[in-house]
This record gives sequence, C-alpha cells and structure tokens, in this order.
Amino acid sequence: MNNKLLSLLGIARRAGRVSLGFDAAVDAMRNGQCRLLLLAGDLSERTKRSITRAAEENDARIILLDIAMDELGAAVGKVTGIISVNDRGFAEKMITLCNE
Repeated sequence: MNNKLLSLLGIARRAGRVSLGFDAAVDAMRNGQCRLLLLAGDLSERTKRSITRAAEENDARIILLDIAMDELGAAVGKVTGIISVNDRGFAEKMITLCNE
C-alpha cells in the first residue's frame, strides 16, 4: 500500500494537484479545493490539533498515515507532514489504497 500511495502522490505532485504544508493546505480548504488531507505519522501533536480544527471547520476528510515525513518528502520532492490532495480522482484512489 505504501509504495503505491507514494507513487500516486508523486504523480499528483507532478500534475499540480496537491498543496504541501500547513498554510497551503489551509488555503486549499478555504478555497474549496481540498478533497483529502494526508498527515504524516510523525507530525507533531500541536500541528495535528491545528490542522484537524481547520479541517473540521471546512468539512475536509483526513487520513493519518503510518508514513514518516521523510518518506513523504521523497515522494513529493519536499519534506512536509501535511498534504492536501486537490483532485477528486486522486483523492478517491488514495482513499481506496489506504483502506486496503
């Protein structure tokens, strides 16, 4: 699951369908672009609380991954713990992969 998900994240990044980092994810949620939020497993508790609060206010779906920030960074080209998927097709496939 992890390899497929990381590969799909790389494709979505190259297609310009993701926002990386806290501020970009919050902006995507506020603009109605965010279809799914992916959080790294080693994200700090304070950041998790903040992004969860923002997601609840904007009705965004969150998935907490068991993948470290370094692995996510290798897949998308930037070390980050928060990824907003801004495309419905990519989001649905990632949800399917996470549920396997």
